[in-house]
Amino acid sequence: MPAGVGRAGVPVVGPAFDAQYRAITRVAGGRWHCLVSDLGSGKPVPVVAEDADFVIEGASVQKLAVMTALMSEVDAGRVKLSDTTTLDADIVAEGSGLYLNQAAFGDQLTVANLLTTMLQVSDNTAVRLISRFVSGEQINDTLDRLGFKQTRVVPLPGENRFYLGVTTPRENNDLLFRLASGTLLSKESTQAVLRIMTWSAVGYTDGVRRNMSSDERARFATKHGASEDKRHDTGIMFDAAGAPLVVYSFFTDQAPDADNYGATNPVVEAHATLGRSLLDTYTHLSPLQSFIDPKKIAAGGH
Repeated sequence: MPAGVGRAGVPVVGPAFDAQYRAITRVAGGRWHCLVSDLGSGKPVPVVAEDADFVIEGASVQKLAVMTALMSEVDAGRVKLSDTTTLDADIVAEGSGLYLNQAAFGDQLTVANLLTTMLQVSDNTAVRLISRFVSGEQINDTLDRLGFKQTRVVPLPGENRFYLGVTTPRENNDLLFRLASGTLLSKESTQAVLRIMTWSAVGYTDGVRRNMSSDERARFATKHGASEDKRHDTGIMFDAAGAPLVVYSFFTDQAPDADNYGATNPVVEAHATLGRSLLDTYTHLSPLQSFIDPKKIAAGGH
């Protein structure tokens, strides 16, 4: 009988992972707010739930909310991935990303480019540029229409621009499940977003994907967020055939060593351990449709 599968073929790994989660997070410190859902039955079944309705600053995880509104506009035909805008020097933001390292500006960037840099390298300038296509008010209206009542950006008065705002583990988990199951966006948009989020040759790998081979990393669509004492890691784990199997939403505030944004921050180290634990614990197959080809993604290299 395969590991983690009961006699009737029903996964029985929930309690085992919950125990691992409790032990790992206790050592890491900080205050955790979490929801992990097993999709092995075809629907999300919570296997870890800790303070899952806590409203928290989402940091860069909120870029998933921005993505949702942007791609909803694409699906509605009001924005095209080929639409362009100019990268001006005065719109460049500090923090994560790559545009701030340029020596000259004036590039014509497509919406597709902005989507890729926002999700792949968490570019803050890309968020500012996306506000030229979808405003903070539009993002919140889309989130409300989709049933997300706590996830909000903060519109700036008199501008399209916005601060990234807040979410909850439960709403983040639901957004990721809908993305993974193809019920959030069109098939084409779902595939485009998941291809970006599962690409690990370039992008954030200090978190859940750290202790994995390239093939294993290709089975995770991830988004990290860090701000002050907050360290978040959320995403989707796919089974060996590329179907979504687990959705995880790890949010933490009051993290120790808050000035350390690297891989040795205790909470980030916990993310790495939890990622490996997810991969080793959830070995069954999902009945859901696959929107990715993990072998094709893993073949990228450097």
